[in-house]
Amino acid sequence: MKKIRYSEITPERIYRNRRNFIKSMSLGAGSVALSSIPFINNARSDEENKLTSYKDITTYNNYYEFGTSKKDPYKNSQNFKTSPWNITVEGEVENPISLSMEEISEMFVSEERVYRLRCVEGWSMVIPWMGFSLNQLLSKVTFTSKAKFVEFESVYDPEQMRGQKYPVLKWPYKEGLRIDEAMHPLTTVVTGLYNKKLPNQNGAPLRIFLPWKYGFKSAKAIVKIKLVEKMPTSSWMRASPREYGFYSNVNPNVDHPRWSQATERVIGNDIFAPRVKTLMFNGYADEVANLYTGMDLRKYF
Repeated sequence: MKKIRYSEITPERIYRNRRNFIKSMSLGAGSVALSSIPFINNARSDEENKLTSYKDITTYNNYYEFGTSKKDPYKNSQNFKTSPWNITVEGEVENPISLSMEEISEMFVSEERVYRLRCVEGWSMVIPWMGFSLNQLLSKVTFTSKAKFVEFESVYDPEQMRGQKYPVLKWPYKEGLRIDEAMHPLTTVVTGLYNKKLPNQNGAPLRIFLPWKYGFKSAKAIVKIKLVEKMPTSSWMRASPREYGFYSNVNPNVDHPRWSQATERVIGNDIFAPRVKTLMFNGYADEVANLYTGMDLRKYF
């Protein structure tokens, strides 16, 4: 599999009707731009790295708040209300903040980023996200000396999210990162995809995305970011600690207890297409492997 690199910006031709996207987001003209920091190269340079279709990205999802079937998020989220919406940054900070979506839109420039998503279930997509680095948001607060981890909390609204009426997981959904992982420039606050507002079924209005970790680490519909001293217990860790670790880095050498992680099925390929080899850190080893120097990644999975 050819690596989607961090070293070149996505060519503008990947995206069309940028002004339509800006208009649809109801943002100012300066709120969406190509990044001045290079992130990735042309994901369509070979067959394995072609962009996954908008239809597949938005109709094949894991989002248990709306149901456990892959089609449930699309079917059950269409009336989910994402306005008004506020997100707080709190915990071990000297100056906690609360921001509305309008304030976030004014403060941060959404960039066009193409990243590969690898699900722990053994399938993958290549998605043209819109967003900005989480470190830009975290830079608005001052950490205390006790801040060692970042905990993300998704919205809890069982009246709108029918899946939360069932104890599939302990709600609200929570995830966590080390501070250095959260501050890495690849860690993205996602605001849209394919030149469109982020669909409800993909985590609107804001989600986190980390391309080198399995997809469940990327919390959707976030309302709270909390700086904490101790390692958070994420929702999937709480549900099944033997199967889901805190780090959850994509690692073809560490199998899930119930299946291999050595290969993946590329969503959108022909049903008879062969599986492709999974890359360490999902192909982003050059950028993130240094975060885990000296760690036993079989133990800290």
